[in-house]
Amino acid sequence: MKRFRRHGQESQRDRLKQELFQFNKTVEHGFPHQPSALGYSPSLQLLAIGTRSGAIKLYGAPGVEFMGLHDENAAVTQVHFLPHQVELVTLLDDNSLHMWTLKAHKGLSELLEIGRFTLTGPPGAPPSVTRVTAVLAHSSGELLLLGTEGGHVFIVEVPGFRELEERNISLDQVASSVPDDYIGRRNLEHVETLQENPVDPNQVVIGYGRGLMVIWNLEKQQQLESMWWTEDGGHLLSSHSDGSYCRWMAGGEDMNEEEEEKSDIPYGHFPCKAISKIIQLPTEKGPPFLLFSGGMPRASYGDRHCITVIHSKTHVALDFTSRIIDFFLDCPLYPSALVVLVEEELVVIDLQTEGWPVIQTPYLVPLHSSAITCSHHVSAIPLKLWERVLAAGDLQSKHYSKEPWPITGGQNLAPDPPQRDLLLTGHEDGTVRFWDASGVCLCPMYKLSTSGVFHTDADPNDNMNQGTEGEWPPFRKVGCFDPYSDDPRLGVQKIHLCKYSGYLAVAGTAGQILMLELNDEAAEHTVEAKVVDLLQGQEGFRWKGHTQLDVREEPVLFPPGFQPFTLVQCQPPAVVTALTLHSEWKLVAFGTSHGFGLYDYQQWNNVLVKCTLNPSDQLAMEGPLSRVKSIKKSLRQSFRRIRRSRVSLRKHHVNNAAKVGSILSLQDANARLEAELAEMELAPVQRKIEARSSDDSFTGLVRTIYFADTFLSDSSHNTPSLWAGTNGGCVFAYMLRLPAAERRTDELVTEIQLMHRAPVVGIVVLDGHGAPLPEPLEVAHDLARSPDMQGSHHLVVISEEQFKVFTLPKVSAKMKLKLTAVDGSRVRRVGVAWFGSSRSEDYGESGLVVLTNQGDVHVVSLPTVKMQVHYPCVRREDVSGIASCVFTKHGQGFYLISPSEFERFSLSARYLVEPRCLVEVPFRTGSATQRRPIWLNMILIYRTEVGTLDEARLKILVSVQGALDIFIQPYIFFFFRNKRFYKSVNEQSPRCKPPE
Repeated sequence: MKRFRRHGQESQRDRLKQELFQFNKTVEHGFPHQPSALGYSPSLQLLAIGTRSGAIKLYGAPGVEFMGLHDENAAVTQVHFLPHQVELVTLLDDNSLHMWTLKAHKGLSELLEIGRFTLTGPPGAPPSVTRVTAVLAHSSGELLLLGTEGGHVFIVEVPGFRELEERNISLDQVASSVPDDYIGRRNLEHVETLQENPVDPNQVVIGYGRGLMVIWNLEKQQQLESMWWTEDGGHLLSSHSDGSYCRWMAGGEDMNEEEEEKSDIPYGHFPCKAISKIIQLPTEKGPPFLLFSGGMPRASYGDRHCITVIHSKTHVALDFTSRIIDFFLDCPLYPSALVVLVEEELVVIDLQTEGWPVIQTPYLVPLHSSAITCSHHVSAIPLKLWERVLAAGDLQSKHYSKEPWPITGGQNLAPDPPQRDLLLTGHEDGTVRFWDASGVCLCPMYKLSTSGVFHTDADPNDNMNQGTEGEWPPFRKVGCFDPYSDDPRLGVQKIHLCKYSGYLAVAGTAGQILMLELNDEAAEHTVEAKVVDLLQGQEGFRWKGHTQLDVREEPVLFPPGFQPFTLVQCQPPAVVTALTLHSEWKLVAFGTSHGFGLYDYQQWNNVLVKCTLNPSDQLAMEGPLSRVKSIKKSLRQSFRRIRRSRVSLRKHHVNNAAKVGSILSLQDANARLEAELAEMELAPVQRKIEARSSDDSFTGLVRTIYFADTFLSDSSHNTPSLWAGTNGGCVFAYMLRLPAAERRTDELVTEIQLMHRAPVVGIVVLDGHGAPLPEPLEVAHDLARSPDMQGSHHLVVISEEQFKVFTLPKVSAKMKLKLTAVDGSRVRRVGVAWFGSSRSEDYGESGLVVLTNQGDVHVVSLPTVKMQVHYPCVRREDVSGIASCVFTKHGQGFYLISPSEFERFSLSARYLVEPRCLVEVPFRTGSATQRRPIWLNMILIYRTEVGTLDEARLKILVSVQGALDIFIQPYIFFFFRNKRFYKSVNEQSPRCKPPE
């Protein structure tokens, strides 16, 4: 009976786990790392980006996102949508072609790979014969034209990837139509581009790399780079390697020689770089838009990444900060926006507004415009603070265009976010950027710059965005990617925002802690600096690292938003490693590798300073610029450990051989020894928790700092307290007295030294019910229940190797959970999260969320510290991803998968943010639609509007496809019997009328 009851309890617990915990990687925020190809579908209003890692990402309206990954580890070189369809083709640099489709499933679209193909040439032919260099998706939606390195054009039927050998265009066929004098002088080279006549789909022009464009004869010797057929089909534009472009009449026996060719070198007379792409599109009134990339004077501006836009008398060279991948024009009728993919960002230019301003992107924002150095997530932002931050951000966005985002494909079916969440990122240039992290899109809200408080090397009058009047070429800087920092000491290392009071603490690389307050008006004032000596006058220590930043003594004008009002400067000016803010007590606590301090930002004075520096730790005095020495020391220690392991294993083998009289040869013993060493070094380190030496480096480094209102002196009086944990496994607890008008005081109550000396990475105090204490001001705003002060409190100390629970106020050990003894993991990140049940709104549990050095995420129950679930999350080799991880209060998390992208994941069964979108099959109009049988159009509409088509019905329809449309229509409607289908067909195909 007991066994049955225990089994029942375990089953109930397993069901509860399923209601609380569910691991999903939900969405990737930011700009794709190393983009390599760009595609666009005007009919779907979707853009696609391929990357060097083989990923393909689709974007439409904000919230409409899809992602696919090729099995091959090869770069995507080209992306082409099939016209008026939901399919696209990708070309990889291994010469393979892949077909993708947006398939509807349960009311949502998903991106699936449905086929792959590689051209095969005749036996014995060189690889260049089938090496694809140009792809044209024909407007029929049924053909792909593949130009190759060998000069051939292969025609492939899609979606089945069936090669139509009888329709291929061979090099011999092309050569037969080319004058002999050209063939004798230059051989034909690779196919550079393929273009379809916009008014006659039966005409396709082939552009070869040596300058030949079939059907016309060219005498130019420049290498062909790009080609464009104008909208009316009457002219061709070709661009060349010498920075020139030519305009050609597209046929006609009566054309004059003057009209046959018009050539221009926009930025001559000196040698210019190639124009790699050229586009011309008409406007509603006036001259057309002419756009091309490249063409800059080679000697003077050969390093510039430019796209030139010419319209009437306006001529601008848009100057980007990274290499141009590709660009296109969004033009439902006439050009409205220029979309440019460069290596580090996506830039959209509004061509309808005077001055051609940039349109702010709702997604694909370059998070790494300055390198990300830290992150901080705040859940459930109050509406008032949210609106004030938005208002401050709007004032910074006045230079952006007011036009809406032009790419609007698909439908975002995701529900509205249940709350407002902020993600704050600190950057190397001293900025803090606020992002709306509530939904699928990580949208920029506001940017705070801390550099204005200090004297830096930047020239305030240096405006990179304004060109000199009369300058030629007429450059204009665009884009926000700027990887260069004025001063590395400005780098933001820690952030803490109180969402109830509007106070913000920002700590940096040179030991600076700025306190800021949200202000809706601009203000001009000086920022007073308070120096905190963390060494407390100890002799024998000399700081060898960087100097502190110089604070401006004159008043500084701060714009609306977060404005600094006080500064704490640590001495020595080492990196701030821990930071926390208690806005109810008006205290900020901070720690470095030398100690920790407590500052009263209401009365502007120091409350507490504690030095934790170990006398034997000289590395802590060298700073990050001397960190190379510590790396060398770590390498030496690693090699010593390996040598000790080898020696101990050899001794073990020798002893065993002596005891049992082994007759193994020396070679066999060595082979077994090497196998055991290889297994030992590749597997996770599984060992017992052993005490670490107090002589290890950085033992005084403060890893965590924590405020708590709990019992320290006795069990009947709760008092404010400060807790700090160090890299040497030591925990300090201070009782704080907070009189209103008098000077604050502090008293060291207890000091805990963990026996194994593992670094302390987290401290949590639990109330009488075993729940974590609420955030400051949370109870005062009626957003959390008051903590239980009747029962005994518990202290949870999380080290790299175990979780240990102490009772308060006696600080006696109660229970512990060893992590290292289980799987060799070490804790790298820890947070407290609330897991709400997916089936019951009223039930939930608090737990510790832990990320280890193995990349696994664990959930540990509170207050029992038992392992609930664990999931593999980050690759073990991805050290930067593990180091960048940040958890939310509701069981989600973010970590960097590249310098420019956050991966978002969820451990909660209730709280999940993921794309939920639908892309419908576009209905073709005009002559192209009329070429398709009506019954086929109706099937496509039915598939979009209703769902999956019954196979039996489809077979019947296909069997009668040769019959007249007028006789098939009634039978189709009889089969479908769907009102929404009738309505859709009537709107999109007036010829189709349902029977009376």
